[in-house]
Amino acid sequence: MAEKQGMARSFSLYLDLLRLLAALTVMVAHAASSNTLGTPLLPISVGHNAVVVFFLLSGYVIAFVADGKEATAREFWISRLARIYSVALPAMLLAPLADQIGLALSPQHYAGGLTTHDHPVLRMAASLVFANELWLVSIMPFSNSAYWSLCYEMSYYLLFSLWCFGSGRRRWLWLGLAALVIGPKILLLAPVWALGVLVYRWQGGYQLPAAMGWACWLASLAGLVGFQYLDIGEQLSQWTARLLGAELHRLLHFSKHFLGDYLLALLIALNFVGFRCIAGRFDPLFAACGTAIRKAASYTFSIYLFHLPLVLLFEILLAGMGKGYAYLAAVLAATLVTVLLLGSVTEQQKDRLRRWLAQLIPAAKPAKFDFPARSSVK
Repeated sequence: MAEKQGMARSFSLYLDLLRLLAALTVMVAHAASSNTLGTPLLPISVGHNAVVVFFLLSGYVIAFVADGKEATAREFWISRLARIYSVALPAMLLAPLADQIGLALSPQHYAGGLTTHDHPVLRMAASLVFANELWLVSIMPFSNSAYWSLCYEMSYYLLFSLWCFGSGRRRWLWLGLAALVIGPKILLLAPVWALGVLVYRWQGGYQLPAAMGWACWLASLAGLVGFQYLDIGEQLSQWTARLLGAELHRLLHFSKHFLGDYLLALLIALNFVGFRCIAGRFDPLFAACGTAIRKAASYTFSIYLFHLPLVLLFEILLAGMGKGYAYLAAVLAATLVTVLLLGSVTEQQKDRLRRWLAQLIPAAKPAKFDFPARSSVK
């Protein structure tokens, strides 16, 4: 992330650290289950809450890059597609391969819906165009259920690009058509992603005094701990189920926690605003470990998209250890090493894919970027 107002080096490193921790949290939440420990170590909501962090981060960072180096629709989509497909394509191949090995060794390990292999062509095709979660459909791409959030993100990229690079009545027409295709489930969490954009654009958030920054940051940390400890998201989801009915609530699938996600998003936004004001106080700390954070965070996307099929496979391969923390540690270590090996290859393809897309997609007359001037945002 480049340095700029609202994206000074220490704050940029802080966001990198957050997304790395969020990815590792999702991986640990999936691995620290009844399969490895007998009793899950973490509430099931922990992984979902970490994805909400991703959504805020994504909205913030996408607003930042669109405000600078990616000021046309062509530049925006070349960067998005290169970044996404460099890891998503290998992930789509990894899941069925790992599952087939695991199923051959221990088919009962996948009982309870941990994987599904009917209609494989449909699952691959839907994943290829990120259509798995449109409307009230939920097409699980084999054992890689974590893929759902990528489908949400691609929808938000589409809506964001139509808003930024469209103009006049056609902008609203295309936004409406896109919303009709995307459907209510993904749109329910769109405010979470959009809040990241608003936090980036909010001019007043850059002018808070340091004392207010500390107060916001510390209050947000306390709020996040309390939110997870009390499992507020799950409590609100249960209330929503009574209000909407069990069947509609079930069909919302990954969006069924939307009320809790809104509250959690506000706490995360408060965290961003607060730390952004005091990031300079952490310059010495980030100067010492900034390179390590950048390097580790560069594997975040690979950790997120590769880990789940590998966790399930290594649970089978290492099952002789018996359930316990040593078994969990071994599964996590094996998964992380494999992810890093894969990521060291796939992450290197991003720039090559970007160059290929730049040749494939013809340059057009630059679209006027229609963000409001920063000084006009209050």
